[in-house]
Amino acid sequence: MKRRFWIVLACALLVPLPAAARDASADSPGVTWQELDADQQQVLAPMRERWDTLPPGRQQALSRGAGRWQEMTPEQRHQAQERLQRWRELPPDRQRQFRDRYERFKALPPEDQQRLRDSFRRFRDLPPGQREDLVRRWQELSPEERQKLRDRWQNATPEQRERMRQRWQQATPEQRQHLRDRAGEGRGS
Repeated sequence: MKRRFWIVLACALLVPLPAAARDASADSPGVTWQELDADQQQVLAPMRERWDTLPPGRQQALSRGAGRWQEMTPEQRHQAQERLQRWRELPPDRQRQFRDRYERFKALPPEDQQRLRDSFRRFRDLPPGQREDLVRRWQELSPEERQKLRDRWQNATPEQRERMRQRWQQATPEQRQHLRDRAGEGRGS
């Protein structure tokens, strides 16, 4: 029971909230304990005694989290438990890094957020060997090379980005080094 509560709490805290819910004022109506259905009350039972003292936005988020928990399949619940366990095992500074990255992501315009989601999906859908190769190659770059690539990517059109992606994936190690050198020259290095 306690474990389920912490998972619901993590879902409520880690799942993005709309700006209106995040910035809910004291005037926003909360969710009374009586408004929760029996299953939500069971999941949120550890919060019962202090429910009325929670800010309305937190009550709403926890209510939604309990609802999402109820709609999950056993496999999804298991995955959520594993993610929560991994989160708990992270040192506080890594948790803070993830929160900061999430805040930066949420500050991006919606089209940039979508572009990042699409890029992540493409990366995730690559065969494991290709993913590992890309990660290794990225890690081999110096911080300056990484920043040059980020800048170049940021200023490229979608068509240019696709051509860059294809050229990089098809390049041999020698060709990649040549491309890195060219990128450095083009930036005045």
